[in-house]
Amino acid sequence: MTGCIVGWAHTPFGRLDTESVESLIVHVATDAIADAGIAPSDVDEIVLGHFNAGFSQQDFTASLVLQASPELRFKRATRVENACATGSAAIHQGLRALEAKAARIVLVVGVEQMTTTPGPEIGRNLLKASYVKDEANIEGGFAGIFGKIANAYFQKYGDQSDALAMIAAKNHKNGVGNPYAQLRKDLGFEFCRRESEKNPFVAGPLKRTDCSLVSDGAAAVVLADVETALQMKKAIAFRAAQHVSDFLPMAKRDILKFEGCTQAWQRALAQAGIALTDLSFVETHDCFTIAELIEYEAMGLVSEGQGARAVADGMTQKGGKLPVNPSGGLKSKGHPIGATGVSMHALSAMQLCGTAGDIQVPNAELGGIFNMGGAAVANYVSVLERIK
Repeated sequence: MTGCIVGWAHTPFGRLDTESVESLIVHVATDAIADAGIAPSDVDEIVLGHFNAGFSQQDFTASLVLQASPELRFKRATRVENACATGSAAIHQGLRALEAKAARIVLVVGVEQMTTTPGPEIGRNLLKASYVKDEANIEGGFAGIFGKIANAYFQKYGDQSDALAMIAAKNHKNGVGNPYAQLRKDLGFEFCRRESEKNPFVAGPLKRTDCSLVSDGAAAVVLADVETALQMKKAIAFRAAQHVSDFLPMAKRDILKFEGCTQAWQRALAQAGIALTDLSFVETHDCFTIAELIEYEAMGLVSEGQGARAVADGMTQKGGKLPVNPSGGLKSKGHPIGATGVSMHALSAMQLCGTAGDIQVPNAELGGIFNMGGAAVANYVSVLERIK
């Protein structure tokens, strides 16, 4: 264990018209520092996760974190990005600084403001996380990419529309209890299953309820080395932190296997010295419902082609064998790109502290997180455990 989460903060996700990238950063940086019970001067390093790719006119943003306090001036601050896994990339970079003993306390912030960008431009921005040379002209933007994956999965394993609707309904039901979620409404299986004026097809077999929401928001965590963390109010330790990258072009791999995800989970579970069944819950990257379905298989919960069984048998429900996305996931929370991975870690830390309120998983002891960039290209897995 090289690091711990000792404080966190989270804005609501959604259309935040009165906010800016700068105000969101300042808000969560200030609150996370206060939550950790430290002074801004105690921070040794700052890492900002901000994808941008056209969402913000201000493209050089790391030092905006310094606006949270004059005491942060002259601290080293770096912006990182790794598509939709940008938030986890920022956290892992913070952990590397602790591991190298280059810092004792690191402030990590994830942010994105997407809703001020026109719809067609949002699609073009997100497609920059694909292999542009071959994939940028796929109709439907990034939804089109996952629609293509869903079509291929359906052709190989049969129509999975029921399973996708069950995943969407599960995550929306879970999200009702999440005060930070963009859409806190239990839509129910029937609404998610049927095409309607309010739930049209978007790409391939994917309907609106199969797609995560365009969103604004920010989250932050304070990381500390274990020795420092044990002197603080709370300490959520990283039992494992693994990052695996796969080929960017979908044509160079079997896109139905999410092999990078599998590798990241296998390495993280080995590092943590546990089995998947030892986890109390998992927060996984449901940018689209087909992604969560394939992730059930990639993480080893069920075998290839059996993803539907995990949700149909109730395994992934909040009271099931392995609750998946008790927060409501990206489906309910929204998906502000740079903030997503940090949000997953902050909400998992709340679970392990028993302070997650209406989304609390009873007796949560070990939490797993999977955050991915692109179509299973950048794959990050964390395993968290409370040690104080």
